[in-house]
Amino acid sequence: MVALVISLVSALGMLFQSSPRPVFVYDVLVLDPFSLFFAAIFLFISALVNVTSISYMKQAENQLAYYCLLLFSTFGMMLVALSVDLVVLFVSWELMSVPTYVLTGILKKDPASNEAAVKYFLTSALSSGLLIYAISLIFGVTGSTNIITISEMLSSQNLLLKPVTVLAIALFIAGFGMKVAAVPFHMWIPDAYEGAPTTIAALLAAGTKAGGFAALLRVFVVALVFFKSDWSVIFGVVALLTMTLGNLGALMQKSFTRLLAYSSIAQAGYVMIGLAAPTALGIEGALFHILNYSVMTSAAFLAAAAVLMKLSTTALNGYSGLGKRMPYIALALSISLLALAGVPPLNGFMSKLILFTAAVDSHLYWLALAGVLNSAFSLAYYAWVIKRMYLDEAPDMTPVKEPGLFVGVLALSTAIIVLLGVYPEPFLSLTLRIATWL
Repeated sequence: MVALVISLVSALGMLFQSSPRPVFVYDVLVLDPFSLFFAAIFLFISALVNVTSISYMKQAENQLAYYCLLLFSTFGMMLVALSVDLVVLFVSWELMSVPTYVLTGILKKDPASNEAAVKYFLTSALSSGLLIYAISLIFGVTGSTNIITISEMLSSQNLLLKPVTVLAIALFIAGFGMKVAAVPFHMWIPDAYEGAPTTIAALLAAGTKAGGFAALLRVFVVALVFFKSDWSVIFGVVALLTMTLGNLGALMQKSFTRLLAYSSIAQAGYVMIGLAAPTALGIEGALFHILNYSVMTSAAFLAAAAVLMKLSTTALNGYSGLGKRMPYIALALSISLLALAGVPPLNGFMSKLILFTAAVDSHLYWLALAGVLNSAFSLAYYAWVIKRMYLDEAPDMTPVKEPGLFVGVLALSTAIIVLLGVYPEPFLSLTLRIATWL
């Protein structure tokens, strides 16, 4: 409860700090519309995880450590969004990541949780190594780690230094790509999400992934914008691979949490369309989809946590008849899955429409077509889960008492999903203003 209060107070504090002009702190942190946007997302996700953890982690050991680590990770996410210096960004990145290693393996007696934590740690350690090497190359080229200064220096540098900068770009893509689950840096995701407590899987899928995109956008759209023609092509190819392999992987899963893990990989591919077409419209679509994805996927994972808590299963077969056994959870889960598929009038449809339009405007017709086909393809496995919940029957169809905290959180998430889809104008105006600002 204390952790929840801290998250809510922090959210109120961020609202009162809003300013039409950026506020710099020693030229390493900045409070601007971009950082406020992401801070709001992080605090919202943290609050959802805090509330549902009251029921989900009630019998677990080390609850004090659990909530403290959750707050530390959230604070790290916020610092990532605020950072305008690569060294501070790296330190913030570690503050965001290190607590999640422990949270992933906090169920010490569960071998799957231990395995997930080790895989996550080793992959993230490699990611950190790649990032620090990329930062060193950029510092060697420009003599600065300040993102704004780097942008100015690279725009006037001799093009003989371009090979070094392109190498740094590749390292940044690989380092950030591991956190945002971009192909081919995605292989740790299914095991980590399945082995971690499902509430923490929601934090990883929605929170740390949004943190990865916050860092990625700040570095590429601001610091490395002079080399846009180089990295936008790479992001186009990565987006195509990520969407396609994520959806193909999800279709073959028999565990619902693994299905959601592969789904989150595919969703990262849609966001990257905005980086492949880095116009104001493309960045607007990427920001809006990050917002939508954070709500949709956290709702889906928290619904899965409720099912696991009451029915002790993550298998897709265990979701048969869920519409009768846990009707409120099933309804919220169905809406979140349809939103992830991009079914109108839910929020996923609008953000995908903007992203595909941006790709067409940038003459990336092949990428827009791939996005449309992948969205249609993803409906197959999302609809299959819904079909199991409402048309199939389980051996035991006895209704189960649904956890009240989960029902309340999922009701709020569902309302936001519908609101962002039916009335997106204020949020689109906000994301367009942030995209123009960047």
